[in-house]
Amino acid sequence: MSSNISSTTLQSWRERPPSSYSLKVQILSKLQSSNLYSDGKYQFRRFSSGGYNWTLIIYPKGNDKDNGSGFVSMYVEIDSASLMSSPSSEVYADLRFFVFNKKEDKYFTIQVVESKPFNTLRTVWGLPQVLALDTFNDLRNGYVLYDGDHCEFGVDVIVAPPPTKWEILSFDVELPPPKFSWTVTNFSEIKVHRHTSDSFSMGGREWVLSLYPKGYATENSKWLSIFLYLADGEILSDDEKVYVKADLKVEDPHRSNHLSYESML
Repeated sequence: MSSNISSTTLQSWRERPPSSYSLKVQILSKLQSSNLYSDGKYQFRRFSSGGYNWTLIIYPKGNDKDNGSGFVSMYVEIDSASLMSSPSSEVYADLRFFVFNKKEDKYFTIQVVESKPFNTLRTVWGLPQVLALDTFNDLRNGYVLYDGDHCEFGVDVIVAPPPTKWEILSFDVELPPPKFSWTVTNFSEIKVHRHTSDSFSMGGREWVLSLYPKGYATENSKWLSIFLYLADGEILSDDEKVYVKADLKVEDPHRSNHLSYESML
């Protein structure tokens, strides 16, 4: 069991009790001599949080195997069966560990700032150095009470929901084929305000070219207008954007005086 502890923890005081699980130990010295206590640790009964089953594990005299000598060590373990029954093979959780202080009438709280991943290969995360034993065992500090060796431990396990919203930004630099040609016949006989080409595929989308023989804004314009549109069947979702670089060109049939215009959409 390893915590891989780092400096990413926050210590504070909190009046509100732990929301996930809490245990009041009436006589700590008796606990350490009972059959509930083995291998230097006490493993509490399972509790549920975020749709998974968990267990709080405490080393009242420290977990020597995890650099916890001289400290109270606290961990939380996810139930493997609970993990395997979920569609997700990995669960991220935010962890807060608590030790009640009667003198302050508050909970000493140590929070792991970074969410920890629980999976079939790593079911346990925690802190080997929650509270120094010299501080914890000194009755004057208020963690262990005079009336019968009482103390209280707790944990908050806040399961992070899987991501449901994301965005993909991709760039297609070279698209085969890079060119679409549209030959307009009988141009002088076109009567409609907008004349549209057949659809063509480019960059995973369907597009059309629209020609306005007498101008886009007004039918009496002095300019020929050409626009690139998404085809009618292409519907973007809310906030979806498609960025396009298009080179629109009117070609001279004699191949000598082409007119081109570069557009960024």
